[in-house]
Amino acid sequence: MKLLLAPMEGLADEVLRDTLTRLSHYDQAVSEFVRVSATLLPQRSFFRISPELGQGGRTAAGTPVQLQLMGSDPDLMARNAARATQWSPAGIDLNFGCPAPLVNRHRGGAVLLDEPDTVHAVAAAVRAVMPLGGPPLTAKMRLGVRDTGLTLACAEALADAGVERIVVHARTKLEGYRPPAHWAWVGRIADHVKVPVVANGEVWSVSDWQRCRQESGVADVMIGRGAVADPFLARDIRAGVVHEASDRCEADWAMLLPAIAFFWARVRSKLAPRHAPGRLKQWLVFLSRRFVQAEALYQRLRPLNDVHAIDAVLVAAGAGCPARAA
Repeated sequence: MKLLLAPMEGLADEVLRDTLTRLSHYDQAVSEFVRVSATLLPQRSFFRISPELGQGGRTAAGTPVQLQLMGSDPDLMARNAARATQWSPAGIDLNFGCPAPLVNRHRGGAVLLDEPDTVHAVAAAVRAVMPLGGPPLTAKMRLGVRDTGLTLACAEALADAGVERIVVHARTKLEGYRPPAHWAWVGRIADHVKVPVVANGEVWSVSDWQRCRQESGVADVMIGRGAVADPFLARDIRAGVVHEASDRCEADWAMLLPAIAFFWARVRSKLAPRHAPGRLKQWLVFLSRRFVQAEALYQRLRPLNDVHAIDAVLVAAGAGCPARAA
């Protein structure tokens, strides 16, 4: 069984990846996407999305990080993939799953699932420039744009092009992030292609993970928002432990407080003071799904936009801020 940390645009940047992979063990993580649209990108474009490229393609905790590319031009995608591999990411991942309208209007992400030939052309072009024995080529897809009429054709296009693993977010583009995730479709794809398939979507708890494995029949799962809401979810999945008791939540919250302090310090170092509070509040909203303490902390921080005032509230809550990280 492998547990992967999902790419989450606008949410799981390198700061949150660093924080989450310190709290639970993941076999691999995938970066936010690098948009490939018109040119051969400079080094800074890749390192901005995945600073882990400067540290052996891994988080500080040692989790390998794949670099995700998104685009529809096979030649441009191939040229940028070839450039990116010189910095030794843990792999190249192709994004055919993003449902964002702005991205889709520019022929990126999940909208390409209406074009299995384009999906194949992009994946084959990237595969052709990647070194033999080098980092793997993987892809992430949804079930389609509006329906599942081309689901198997797109999965087959990826496998035939040389993609070595397919992560399936078990919803269509139009379904976005609305439950349920159609895990049974992941199993249909796994039966149809000869490469490993990973299930993704609506895994918020150990019970969800158990149902996902039962309905999909696949061993490996990628966790996204569920990992943000419960940073110990991967740990508990590996242990097969379903936590309901409030005392266990208290123990986990005590372990989480230093991580919140660490995250806040990193965010303050990365972002301008006017933007940093929003990132902390965003995470606390997710954490509130599992921790009542996070909801209480969020409510105290909600009206605050001054970073020093936020520092004081965090210290009072037991999340004393360390010196700001570089």
